[in-house]
Amino acid sequence: MFSRTRRFAAIAAVFVALVAVAAGACAGGGDKGPSPDAGMTALAESPFRGGRVDPPYPKPAVVLTDTTGNPFDLRKETEGFITLFYIGYTHCPDICPTHMHDIAKVLKESDPAVAAKMKVVFVTADPERDTPQVLGDWLHFFNPAFIGLVPTKEQLKALLEELDMPQTVYTNIGGGNYTASHAAYVIAYTPDNQGRLAYPYGFTIEDWRHDLNKLAFIGWKDE
Repeated sequence: MFSRTRRFAAIAAVFVALVAVAAGACAGGGDKGPSPDAGMTALAESPFRGGRVDPPYPKPAVVLTDTTGNPFDLRKETEGFITLFYIGYTHCPDICPTHMHDIAKVLKESDPAVAAKMKVVFVTADPERDTPQVLGDWLHFFNPAFIGLVPTKEQLKALLEELDMPQTVYTNIGGGNYTASHAAYVIAYTPDNQGRLAYPYGFTIEDWRHDLNKLAFIGWKDE
């Protein structure tokens, strides 16, 4: 398995650059990333505005429960599409709904050919509260075509391990409520089932529009 440090270098660079510009839009701990200057360089030199994942993530070959209660084979059902994949939860107060809102807005306002080439997949990190019905209703608010998947706790743990993502941390905030701390970036898989770009919290509508149109009409090209 490739080291997490190498795989996340581009993601960290872009994330640090965004934090430098947007003063702590998304707080968090963990390993130190490259300097803001390095992040700006990564943004300037790449034809895409998302962080390049090197080596890319293979799309997980998992079968989870969709919002109708039926099994959904992730790789089979998204084969040949640009797949925007995200792990989050419906009770999230800011990052998760922002990602979904921004993607939905760009797809709605773009050429219909862009949406026709995309599938947006949201896997809940909170399967205890996010039942198929709850997740389906929440995603429908953004775009009825968005795909919601509910894993078991065991499936979620294995999926996060496969993606080199940190395990979800649940924090009790009283009154029977809790928050779920999770990796807050979208992975863009190209039609060959390789996750090549990552989008941390902080990307703008224009950033999404730029990259989704480029992926749809030009596609990914290794440099």
